[in-house]
Amino acid sequence: MTLAVEFVDGDPVVWERPADWDGDSGDGPRAVARRDPDYEPAFLVAGPSRARARLADWLAGDDRVTGTDTVRRYRSLGDRDGERFLRVRVHAPDAVRPVARRVRRGFERAHLSPGALRLYDVDLDPTVRYCLDTGTPPVPADAPAGLSTLRVDLPEDALAAGDVSTLRVGGERAAPVPGRGEEAAALETLREALGRVDPDVLVVSSAALLPLVADRAADLGVSFCWGRHPNRGVQQVAGANSYESYGRVGFSPARYVVPGRAVVDRAGSFLWGDGRLEGLVYLARRSCRPLQAAARASIGGVLTSMQVYHARGRGVHAPWRPWAPEQFKPLSTLHDADRGGVTLSPQVGVHEDVVEVDFASLYPAIIRAHNVSGETVRCDCCGPDDPGVTEVPGLGYRVCAREGFLPGVLAPLLDDRADAKTVAAGGDPGVVGDGEVTPTGAERIADAIKWVLVSCFGYQGYRNAKFGRIECHEAINAYAREALLDAKDAFEAGGWRTVHAIVDSVWVTPTGAATDDAADPVPARDLAATVSDAVGVPLEFEARYDWVCFVPKRDSRAGALTKYFGRRADGGYRVRGIECRQRSTTTFVADAQRAMIRALCGDEGDDERDDERNDEADGDDGVGDGAAATECTDGALIDDPPAAACRVLAGRLRDLRAGRVDPADLVIRTRASKDPAAYDRDTLTAAALARYDRAGVERSAGQGVTYVVTDDDARGAGRVRLAFEDPADYDTGVYRERLVRAALSVVSPFGWDREDVEAFLGDGRDARLSTF
Repeated sequence: MTLAVEFVDGDPVVWERPADWDGDSGDGPRAVARRDPDYEPAFLVAGPSRARARLADWLAGDDRVTGTDTVRRYRSLGDRDGERFLRVRVHAPDAVRPVARRVRRGFERAHLSPGALRLYDVDLDPTVRYCLDTGTPPVPADAPAGLSTLRVDLPEDALAAGDVSTLRVGGERAAPVPGRGEEAAALETLREALGRVDPDVLVVSSAALLPLVADRAADLGVSFCWGRHPNRGVQQVAGANSYESYGRVGFSPARYVVPGRAVVDRAGSFLWGDGRLEGLVYLARRSCRPLQAAARASIGGVLTSMQVYHARGRGVHAPWRPWAPEQFKPLSTLHDADRGGVTLSPQVGVHEDVVEVDFASLYPAIIRAHNVSGETVRCDCCGPDDPGVTEVPGLGYRVCAREGFLPGVLAPLLDDRADAKTVAAGGDPGVVGDGEVTPTGAERIADAIKWVLVSCFGYQGYRNAKFGRIECHEAINAYAREALLDAKDAFEAGGWRTVHAIVDSVWVTPTGAATDDAADPVPARDLAATVSDAVGVPLEFEARYDWVCFVPKRDSRAGALTKYFGRRADGGYRVRGIECRQRSTTTFVADAQRAMIRALCGDEGDDERDDERNDEADGDDGVGDGAAATECTDGALIDDPPAAACRVLAGRLRDLRAGRVDPADLVIRTRASKDPAAYDRDTLTAAALARYDRAGVERSAGQGVTYVVTDDDARGAGRVRLAFEDPADYDTGVYRERLVRAALSVVSPFGWDREDVEAFLGDGRDARLSTF
């Protein structure tokens, strides 16, 4: 019944739920600490027997090493015979990496050729290592229902100012206390909540508030302790840092732990956004990561932990700095293999009676259906004529008949996500994975699993992937291309015309007659079932649209691959890629754009905000349903749709010019692409960073920036006001331009351009140079 794992003076301390604890009566402590002084973390070394024996003697003089011994393990997933490894035990987790570096740089360089030794289990998270080594479950069996949580928030400006008076505990401000200041009252309210709830999980707006609250309590003489141990306070385990991944700059905040409780930093936890507690608990179980480690991990980190956990069951340990060179292949094969998925440019414009079909979790499903894994693709244990051996289409790679490692990792995720979606749609509690969950919990688990499945394909080509190989990546792409082309051909043979296709989705519309001269095309659901059986991957009927608009690229008539919107036959709208799906778009512009889309078929319903904004600056992640369903017309486009959209635009522009727009709805959200000092141009982001500096709020590359443009003609920090500064005014010209751009995305499929929109508005305004 593990609640949290921490290390104190090198020893693991496991906080557990007492076996006799009664949650109904609340008698006794919710958690007790168990120290494990006998635990010794270890890493493995593979190499020639003489080298291992000599290394054992060489390490005997290192006081960080508590001992060495020999164990038998498998070097890789494709290894059938196994070999002997030297296990090096050390006194504490923070000694593993320094000793391993000493082995690599000191012993190997001096006595052996480069690469003679292979090291394993060097760079594991200490808490994950402990759970793996000892078989300790990472979360309680009754989680998430049995976990108590407490949410604590502090506004960003107050955090920077070191003022805890505006602390919110459980969503509520602290009540005034006679004779006490506001800060002391807030701290006492928090202390009372900690005692009453005794949370297993602290959900904080920023981990930085943990040391701040502790320091302010000491300054004000308030007796206070975040954790369950009275003599141990907040401990920082990692500093903040910026990083770059796939061309995008990100930021990892400082990490803190408190005794006996898991800390979830909402500002630094990607998985909390979609998965919440249910999703985190599920992934913690599947990856053998304690809850706090799962909350702060990236998707790649969770996937790696799942693979490491699964590999342990096969007697294979995690390689340090994996080395899996690309196998030799002729130039012609390299040309065929070095390609991505199939994309067919959309036919820009409006299309009626459109059907969308999608392959369900295409890449993971391919991995499972075709046994694609690093050790099965181009294996050296099978011949081309061996039973069960298959061939990758277009590449000629053999795929081993033995059960693959990666399909074994992903199969439970695919099955559990299907179960979770069924429970979420059914409206009643049901079983997902190891326990029963509510429909809401099931939806959160499905969302958490989704991100791991999305990442598993690209991770195979990642150079630091523990068990990845580029040939595996190439094989998945080849199967995906074949599957999409098969689907396209089947629908066209059945009387449909393809209007767009991208990687795992196809949009088709009836041609009017099938190839067998039938009056109607073959039903889309029947064709999808046929394709599913043929390619071994489920092809799902995603949606039927009354109409779909494919949007051209900006300043071009070529179709944008991921920008479209349409009216579903079930009465809702779906939007992808356009402004209202982009995180940087203001609420005012996003709501206006949705109103323009509804106006195309005469729906004048209230604005509905889409809470599934894309994380990227532009483009679309291809996930979610976009705008919600509304009560509206029969779905048919009205006469002159672009004029209807522009009437909505004109109304919103009048509100903008009249000052009737709340500045809170004009907040722009973006990320700093570099540190403040590195900006050499006076951009809006640079201006916002300058204001953060004035307010005493530190900002680094990758961190979020939120501001309202108040005077675009000013210079530097005077151009904007930060969101927490409660700006009272805004620059009409800047937001007019953003509103017009959103309108162009709506009307451009109908052949309208900026000149047509401006002519319709006819407001004769003077344009700023910045507009262009």
